[in-house]
Amino acid sequence: MKSDWSMEDPPAFSSGGGSSGSQTETQRGASPEPSCVSMKSDASFGPHRSNFSSEDMTSDTHVDFLFIHSEKKNNYSREKLDHIFKELQEKFISLVKNELNTFKKLLSPDYPACSEGEMEDDQKEGVLKVTLHILRNMNQTNLANTLENKLAPACQQKLKSKLRDKYQILNEGISGHVKSALLNEIYTELYITEGGGGDVNQEHEVKQIEAASRKRTTEERPIKCNDIFKPLQEQKRPIRTVLTKGVAGIGKTVSVQKFILDWSEGKVNQDVLFIFPLPFRELNLMKEKKLSLVNLLQCFFPETQDLKPRHYKNYKIMFIFDGLDECRLPLDFQNNENLVNIEEQTSVDVLLMNLIKGNLLPSALLWITSRPAAANQIPPECFDQVTEVRGFSDPQKQEYFRKRISDQDLANKVFTHIRSSRSLYIMCHIPVFCWITATVLERMLSEADRGEIPKTLTQMFTHFLIFQIKHKSQKYSGKSDIDPQQTRTSILALGKLAFQQLEKGNLIFYEEDLKESGIDIKEVSVYSGVCTQIFREEHELHLGKVFSFVHLSVQEFLAALYAFICFIDRSVLNQQTTKKQNTELSELLSRSTMTEFLSSAIKKALQSESGHLDLFLRFLLGLSLESNQNLLRVVLTQTERISDSNEEIVKYIKKKIEENSSPEKSINLFHCLNELNDHSLVQKVQKYLRKGDDRRLQKARLSPAQWSALAFVLVNSEEELDEFNLSKYDPSEECLLRLLPVVKISRRAV
Repeated sequence: MKSDWSMEDPPAFSSGGGSSGSQTETQRGASPEPSCVSMKSDASFGPHRSNFSSEDMTSDTHVDFLFIHSEKKNNYSREKLDHIFKELQEKFISLVKNELNTFKKLLSPDYPACSEGEMEDDQKEGVLKVTLHILRNMNQTNLANTLENKLAPACQQKLKSKLRDKYQILNEGISGHVKSALLNEIYTELYITEGGGGDVNQEHEVKQIEAASRKRTTEERPIKCNDIFKPLQEQKRPIRTVLTKGVAGIGKTVSVQKFILDWSEGKVNQDVLFIFPLPFRELNLMKEKKLSLVNLLQCFFPETQDLKPRHYKNYKIMFIFDGLDECRLPLDFQNNENLVNIEEQTSVDVLLMNLIKGNLLPSALLWITSRPAAANQIPPECFDQVTEVRGFSDPQKQEYFRKRISDQDLANKVFTHIRSSRSLYIMCHIPVFCWITATVLERMLSEADRGEIPKTLTQMFTHFLIFQIKHKSQKYSGKSDIDPQQTRTSILALGKLAFQQLEKGNLIFYEEDLKESGIDIKEVSVYSGVCTQIFREEHELHLGKVFSFVHLSVQEFLAALYAFICFIDRSVLNQQTTKKQNTELSELLSRSTMTEFLSSAIKKALQSESGHLDLFLRFLLGLSLESNQNLLRVVLTQTERISDSNEEIVKYIKKKIEENSSPEKSINLFHCLNELNDHSLVQKVQKYLRKGDDRRLQKARLSPAQWSALAFVLVNSEEELDEFNLSKYDPSEECLLRLLPVVKISRRAV
């Protein structure tokens, strides 16, 4: 079905079997202006809609929707025209009646369930379009969808079946692990909002999550995943292209998976005849190929071999491009060649850009997902709607753990522990982090000898890595004992990969990237819990393999672990370094003392405008604690007793908080102190926030560091900040600047 901005050549109505009378043809002639026979889909009729009824189609009426224009004078007499149009009307009514009887049989409960198959001529397709439009205007949408699906090409059901089989299983990080489950059983609806600024957010995504966790206002309009193409009441035109933004691991891909699954099961969006999911990470593998859009779809979906070019134009289809941030294709919208022929061969990037701009298949729907920082690769005017995935709301977090952990008492214990740690609770807005947390805490809280329960991010990720190591050993060697040498070699290789790709800003990697880091392609597949291997079922495609860590934070943790190991064990650094490196992070490894090593990392993180090293720094400082090093003895052949160094680093961080003019940077430094188990600054400020004591802050002479501590406490408070009263605090510029993060998350500041 077509939309109003995408009309192709109109269908030509013929009498089908012919007649003994004069034959009439509706065709395009050589005149400068075309004849106008326009059959639009239900979603694309403008305000002047044709309303067909049995009363309208009488022998005395004209065919209102047919308009013939010619610059030359007509040689037909009025009597001749009356005769022609009377015969045309009779044949048209006969054609419509015949086809309506066919449609009625198809929709009858007594009719066989098998599909009628595709319609073979243009006249039937034309009648179908008019019928579907009228049915939907009569609010008989389900009936229209049923009819359309029964008359769809047979390959549609094959495609639906394939997509249903592919997307009904959710593997949360560990491919083939027993925790794999039916998506419909464990799926938790995400918080998706309409809108989103056109500006590019360069902050570290953990900061964006912290802000989003406090940002939900009454002005926001939540949208269900399956409704993103439905126009809002005030929107006049249909929605063709949607951009969905969200930080790494927030649930964009799972939302896409659920959307496709619901469609393939016949639950929603049945007016769409075909959905073609084309992830950027797989399109990258076709970067050097020349092919047409039809060829591209046949490569990914062999079921479409029987589709004819006209089907792509006549049916309502949808393309889903997941992971724009993973795109390695040269998307140059300024110097792009225009392409309108779906059978013309060109590069994949040209195909994509012309699809997005509406030159190719302008009636097709497009859904593109991206991390915020990469969204500007496509001009904003290309999108009709922008949505944002905010992850789990607080009630949705609890719902996730109750679905994920079958033992409800244990699920409640896990959730209670997470609530006790604000940093963990905030991170649980990210579904992938919920999975990591559930993986660790479900096991630890069910064991009698469980040790200290993780409260910081470093502790959580350390236990997560240990779990993966044990899981790998049990699954692939059948032994509970861990091979220290093999484990250390594998973790160092993954760490080097994480470290190098973090510097490059890459979240996905290909075989050449792994080889560069010294990783055996066969060996990495058994680490699917740490490194997810993505490959297609269609082996004849020869697309190769794509790899990624389950989440950016896992990559940052392994990068920090690699840097820490290389620093404390120089022999590792010498073995790992094959050529001289003068990159931003590699310079850290040349420092002579632990204090210099960590303080240099702090400086580099503070110098980064985007904050891309913030979480890396938190992990690096957390790993300097002896308690975390002891947990990683299988990887760390030697540990550092650095209690004196830690005291120096704590002092250094407090000094930087005092000096630093950036409120956001100061907030991250408090997270760093939290990883080092130092809460002294926060505890001093909290005494002012006891019930009734906040008035003392008006007269309090706090240091800049203490004002930043106050901001940190308020930002991480569980209480909703409907109104932030600045008059309670010191009116100095220094104080107001330090409290700026609190102003940003409050709904109203006075």
